[in-house]
Amino acid sequence: MRRIRALLAQQPQTPQWPQLETLLPAEQDVLLRVIHSGGDITLAADLRWSPQACTAGQAALAAGATVLTDTAMAVAAVAPMARRTFGNSVRSVLEWAPEQAPPGSTRAAAGMERALSELSGAVVLIGSAPTALEQLLELVASGGTPAPALVIGMPVGFVGVAESKRHLEASGVPQIRLEGSRGGAGLVAAAANALLRRAWLDRAEP
Repeated sequence: MRRIRALLAQQPQTPQWPQLETLLPAEQDVLLRVIHSGGDITLAADLRWSPQACTAGQAALAAGATVLTDTAMAVAAVAPMARRTFGNSVRSVLEWAPEQAPPGSTRAAAGMERALSELSGAVVLIGSAPTALEQLLELVASGGTPAPALVIGMPVGFVGVAESKRHLEASGVPQIRLEGSRGGAGLVAAAANALLRRAWLDRAEP
């Protein structure tokens, strides 16, 4: 992490590049872990969060909120840290997904709708399926479900990805997102694990 800190310090002093000393400890942790997981210092220029998003995520995780993801890979990456900290349940929307995608939709989107009908106050990780993110945002906007405690929105790819991230930005939902086409299960898991670890360390302080 020292190497990443040194590389960040060498970047130009522009609004696109976050300055570590201006960030909350949890925001610093998320930034460093995402860069470490992705192996790419330029991820820092695309990482965004709404005000107090990390604080909200920490509080929810410390209270035992379910972590809801869009892939089994993210489940596998977050579950060990959850077990070592607050014992949060870590689940995938695919547990609720139908065998076949509904017409005009996807299994992930259908699974998201069903999962949110059962889970309240979850921390939601989207690293693959922009359709699942769009479904979540539509449900929140329509009043069909309360907003999650936090959405970590980093779907990866070129089809519907940038649009879904723009919609997330405009939604007002507490969020951490990665602009552009980059993302993935590893990056959302890194962000979630950073929040779990920071919340656990803060809890242990006298």
